[in-house]
Amino acid sequence: MRRLRNVKIVATLGPASETFEMIKALHLAGADVFRLNMSHGTHDEIRAKHQIIREVEEDTGSTIGILADLQGPKLRVGVFAGEGPELEAGADFRLDLDEADGDATRVCLPHPEIFAVLEPGAALLVNDGKIRLKVKECGAGFANCEVVTGGQISNRKGVNVPDVVLPLAALSDKDRADLEFACGLGVDWLALSFVQRPEDVEEARVLAKGRAALLSKIEKPSAVERFDDILKVSDGIMVARGDLGVELPVQNVPPIQKRLVRKCRSAAKPVIVATQMLESMIESPMPTRAEVSDVATAIYEGADAVMLSAESAAGDYPIEAVTTMDNVATEVERDPTYTQIIEASRTADRMTVADGIVAAAREIAETTEIKAICCFTQSGTTALLTARERPRVPIIALTPLVRTARRLALSWGTNCVLTGELDRFKKAVVSAAIAARSEGFADENDLIVVTAGVPFNVPGSTNILRVAPCDERLIYASDPE
Repeated sequence: MRRLRNVKIVATLGPASETFEMIKALHLAGADVFRLNMSHGTHDEIRAKHQIIREVEEDTGSTIGILADLQGPKLRVGVFAGEGPELEAGADFRLDLDEADGDATRVCLPHPEIFAVLEPGAALLVNDGKIRLKVKECGAGFANCEVVTGGQISNRKGVNVPDVVLPLAALSDKDRADLEFACGLGVDWLALSFVQRPEDVEEARVLAKGRAALLSKIEKPSAVERFDDILKVSDGIMVARGDLGVELPVQNVPPIQKRLVRKCRSAAKPVIVATQMLESMIESPMPTRAEVSDVATAIYEGADAVMLSAESAAGDYPIEAVTTMDNVATEVERDPTYTQIIEASRTADRMTVADGIVAAAREIAETTEIKAICCFTQSGTTALLTARERPRVPIIALTPLVRTARRLALSWGTNCVLTGELDRFKKAVVSAAIAARSEGFADENDLIVVTAGVPFNVPGSTNILRVAPCDERLIYASDPE
């Protein structure tokens, strides 16, 4: 399905969006990729949603990406006797390994590895940062803290430790089971939560065995510090501003977001900006002006995709939320300032033949009457390099592999078309011309740019560029066998 925008929309599925009718409506409204949150729902429920997405894909003739988001090592306190107490600022509060019900003076934190690395002065943030504790004294199995910011604490609230690289396995037993299950289903992307170091990604890659692309969620200060190393071993990035805004001062998040988006684009790897983008639309059919501006800012920065979480998963207005995002993206991309910003931020280091080919394709397309850039891609790399250039004309990614097409559903500006296996360049040019016409990008009198690799069907071999007519009769008449 052709979109009138280049940025992609990721919509999370949940109780508000789990029927065939609703998922189809979300896709028609603008959702390009669906996120399955492995923190919620049984494997049977996840399987049912996955099957419905594939049915919608077949029904609409589209290529839809599916992203499975692993829960990761989330820290949580234990339970309290009765209702959770109100913690007063300045009071003492103890975290320990005692599984007895908590009270106003203490509660269990069932993570001994945390106590092993805590130091006096470290901050502990509870319930998304609403409660702030400062460690005064700690040892094996306990931390005596001062309540810096008080509030009500209750059962199993999350705990963030921003000052410390936690000695936690990147993947819990649940994550490992969920990863194997998701890969067995055939998801296209795996999102890894609370990544701290590149080794976390490499561990997941061994387990995934190439069955899904890996997306690292950046939501910890340690991940920001080691971002360049994490980016090298990841297939894509999610700027997860929720936990990031808890673990870091909120004013630090916008510059980090901008910096990470630009680095991802330079590396030709898709990047999603996520969390609270249209938060008020969980309960309201209209977003706030600030939320609209936030979505627009992410698009102006050059993000490949923007994401809806609770807005589409559990909100009252899931279709309206997707429609709003679609409208904002379409309007921003019409703005001449958007083009100026995007083109001014091209900073790629071109070091390969493929880099030069896609840059040349973009230059030719923008200086002549070219209607589209058609790139043949086996692994998706050529399409990603083309998307990095952010050309002014549409990108048509042609591939014989449905897996590649679905992964590219996350990448800026890529319109995926499935082709048969090709063994000659002339056939490739003809296929590109037919695709450009059938998808509504050009007619018989127009020209396209075609990039491909010879020999065919070899990943990473892009080495040829051709300006071609969209009338295959002219191709056959002018091109030698």
